[in-house]
Amino acid sequence: MRKVLGAVAAMTLWACGGQSGPANTDEAAKAADGLELTTEAGTVSGRFGTAGQDASEARFSSRQVEQDVYRIEVRLNGLTLTGLVDVANGVSSLDGFAEESGQDTQLLDGDREVLTGLSAALNAQLPAGDAATPEAKYLRRAVSLWTQHSSSLALQRTVMGEQGRGYTMLCSYAKCNGGRWTGSCAGVFNYYSYAKHDCQHGGFDATINQQIAQLGDHASCSGDEYYLSGGSWVCGEPDHWSRPKVQGSCFGRCGGGCGGDTQYTLDATNHDGCVRNGHALASAYCDDQFASASDDELYAPNCY
Repeated sequence: MRKVLGAVAAMTLWACGGQSGPANTDEAAKAADGLELTTEAGTVSGRFGTAGQDASEARFSSRQVEQDVYRIEVRLNGLTLTGLVDVANGVSSLDGFAEESGQDTQLLDGDREVLTGLSAALNAQLPAGDAATPEAKYLRRAVSLWTQHSSSLALQRTVMGEQGRGYTMLCSYAKCNGGRWTGSCAGVFNYYSYAKHDCQHGGFDATINQQIAQLGDHASCSGDEYYLSGGSWVCGEPDHWSRPKVQGSCFGRCGGGCGGDTQYTLDATNHDGCVRNGHALASAYCDDQFASASDDELYAPNCY
């Protein structure tokens, strides 16, 4: 679940470092570009803003309401996203609605852009993996999940996760070159066959809907991937080739971008195999893979 809106993500990474201009005024705070984060016992909250002609803002919170149960809320563009994540039972209730009317609504491209920026900023500022507090970790995971939510999929739904039934871990396939989690594979790969999806071109068994992937954080390629073409690795995205070998940009990792968690799962690999095979991140053709990977995103443990 990798492909992200790169321009927004790149912008937010430098924006988190600080800002210039007038200080100590409400106007300056509203125009501020970047992430403001407040942490207290059992709670993390704050705002994320983008300045300029298309200035926008998201306000968010995540708090523990019971033992291992977290209430998450993100408000942006007249839209409220909510999540109740019950970690102990592996059940989440997710919803989204228009603030003025309380009616069901959809995530649009502009919403996903703001959420992508917020996700990148949270990844940059929060401790990685299990070093983050639980309320921060599940906020990061929920926001990352919403960045990939297509306009054709209902926001109100229940997500249930159970290892071995709801998700299948692929941690060992995220290693290469003698067991390295990160860094160059140096030509020593550990391919996982196959990343599969179904779409207008055919079903899961169609070879043009399959990619042979080296999972893991071993190469970066401008938001796409490297694929083997004529004996050379090319940066880009093969569009429904027959089982090309691919790697890069944390293939198989849950979440948008190479995020703050390190979950490599079967369903996330298949979602990657859809959005990196001629489809957009929020493509309706990838909705079933996204839905299958949602519990992986929220509940799967980190591989390292």
